[in-house]
Amino acid sequence: MDMIAQARKAEILRKLHGGPPVLVLPNAWDAASACVLEELGYPAIASTSAGVAFALGYADGQRISRDEMLEVVARIARAVRVPVTADMESGYGTTLAHMAETAKRIVASGAVGLNLEDVTGETESSHVNTELQAEKIRTIREVSASLGVSLVINARTDIYLMPIGPEAMRFERTVERLRAYRAAGADCVFVPGLVDRGLIERLVKAVDAPLNILVSPGCPSIPELEALGVRRASIGSGVMRATLGLVRRIGKELLERGTYSSAFDGSIPYAEITELMTRAASNSAEKAHG
Repeated sequence: MDMIAQARKAEILRKLHGGPPVLVLPNAWDAASACVLEELGYPAIASTSAGVAFALGYADGQRISRDEMLEVVARIARAVRVPVTADMESGYGTTLAHMAETAKRIVASGAVGLNLEDVTGETESSHVNTELQAEKIRTIREVSASLGVSLVINARTDIYLMPIGPEAMRFERTVERLRAYRAAGADCVFVPGLVDRGLIERLVKAVDAPLNILVSPGCPSIPELEALGVRRASIGSGVMRATLGLVRRIGKELLERGTYSSAFDGSIPYAEITELMTRAASNSAEKAHG
């Protein structure tokens, strides 16, 4: 592995958060989806932990193992030439030692960034103490930097997504956490579940860090988010779930009508995807041989 090239990609990804424009990331769940997005011109690829989990037969919520998640991340990183950032849920562990090992494994995968959540389960009781979460971020920063690749950390709070705590206190608690995460070394801060234009605008002003918003129904458009000062917009498992919706429509059409137009309308021609994946295999081979 060329650590100098990997470190360079980390800095490229870090600079992409400087905006404008907003860094748009329609998350990939395997090498093929990553290659299709890279071919469109996206300057970086982000994985979706939910999408990877679904594709491998798991429910979302850190039920997949770290090994299985990083195997997919590594395949994506080998297949594309642009920087790759991995959705690592809450780091696949609870201690600082776990975070140190996760940081080492991410660097070894070829990825140059990660998302890190501050909940470890499905209830509010799993919300990690702010100070401990900041220490986890600091550990990932220090360990990855010591390996020569300072990972781009996107620190996520689930206060709005879960949601956590009284509604009247969510904004202030979110600001407090994101400021602590930024001070600990986060490059970007992430608030999924927030779609209100006014709250997004207030949060951009309150937190001195690039803000990532999860695109979802009711959320402002990408140009509107950019005008509000948002620096990163991702779609999570949205693209993967839309693809599964297409699978269902194709299956339903075949089953109920005996036709198959939905299978071919808008599909990528076989020759084109074969050429694309042949190039991806060549990229992987080049990286494997240094």
